[in-house]
Amino acid sequence: MAWVLSALGLVILLLAGDALVRGAVNLSLRVGIPALIVSLTIVAFGTSAPELLIAISAIDENAPGLALGNVVGSNTANVLLVLGIPALISGLNTSDCDTRKTYLQMLGASVLFIALCFVGIITWITGLVLLAALSLVLWAAFRSAKAHRTACSSGPDDADELEGVDPNMPSWRIGVFLALGLIGLPLGAELLVENASIIARTYGVSDTVIGLTLVAVGTSLPELATTVMAALRRQADVALGNVIGSNMFNLLAIIGIASFVGPIPVDSAFLRFDLWVMLGATLLLVPFVFLRVDISRMWGLGLTALYVTYIAIILV
Repeated sequence: MAWVLSALGLVILLLAGDALVRGAVNLSLRVGIPALIVSLTIVAFGTSAPELLIAISAIDENAPGLALGNVVGSNTANVLLVLGIPALISGLNTSDCDTRKTYLQMLGASVLFIALCFVGIITWITGLVLLAALSLVLWAAFRSAKAHRTACSSGPDDADELEGVDPNMPSWRIGVFLALGLIGLPLGAELLVENASIIARTYGVSDTVIGLTLVAVGTSLPELATTVMAALRRQADVALGNVIGSNMFNLLAIIGIASFVGPIPVDSAFLRFDLWVMLGATLLLVPFVFLRVDISRMWGLGLTALYVTYIAIILV
C-alpha cells in the first residue's frame, strides 16, 4: 500500500505543480507583470514547487536525508537520465547551442553547494548564502534576457510563448488552478514523504537512499517529459537549458528555502560519494557546452548506462 500511496502522492504533486504554474502565470500577466519577469521567477519557482514541498515536508517529518537526497539525486538524474534517454531516442544537436554562461553558473552553484555541505549541517545561514547566489543568477538572467534573446534562452520574451498562457482564460478558472495547486502540493508532498519513509524502513534502507532514487527519479519526470518532446522537435536548446535551469534552482532555491524550516544534517555518505557523482555528471556536459559536440545516440547510451550503474551501486 505504501508504494501505491507514494505513487499517488507523486501524481498529485506533478499535477498540482502544473496547475499552480498555469494559474500563477495567467494571473500575473492579467495584472500586468511582464512576461519576462514571469518566466524568470514564477515559472521557474512553480516548476520547482514539488521538490520544495517534498524538502519542507521531509524536514517536518524528521527525514532531512530525504530532502537532501531528492535534490542531489534529481541533479544527477537530470544530466544522466533526462539528457540520456532523449538522446537515445533521436539525438540532441547541442552543437548549435550556446549555454556556456548558464552552464558556468550551474557549475559554480554545484561547487558552492558542495563546499557548504562540508560544514556538516545546512542551516538558515547556509540558506542565506544559497539564496544570495540565486538572486545574482536571476539578476544576470534578467539583464541578459532583456538585452537580447540568445539561442538557448531559458526565459521566453513573449507572453504567447509562455507555457500555459491562455489570454481568454476566465478569472474563475485561474482561481481553480491556483486552489488546486495550493491544496494539492502539500497534500501530495505529505503522502509521498510519509510513505517513502515507510518503504525505506520496510526494506531496511535509509531515507537518503529513497530520496536519491525513488523520489529523485519521480520529481525528474516533468523535466524528462519536456526534454523528450524537445528532442523529438529538434529543440536541443530547450532540452539543455531545461536541465541547467532545473539543476541551479534545485541547489540554490530548494535547499536555500528549506533550510529556514529546520537544519539539514549532511550524511557522511554524501560527502564521500553522492556529491562527487553529482559534480562529475555536471562536468560531463563540458564537451557538449564548450566543444559543441552533439549528444548522439551513443552518448545517450553512455549517460543512461552511467545512471543505471550509479543506482545499482547505492542500492547494493
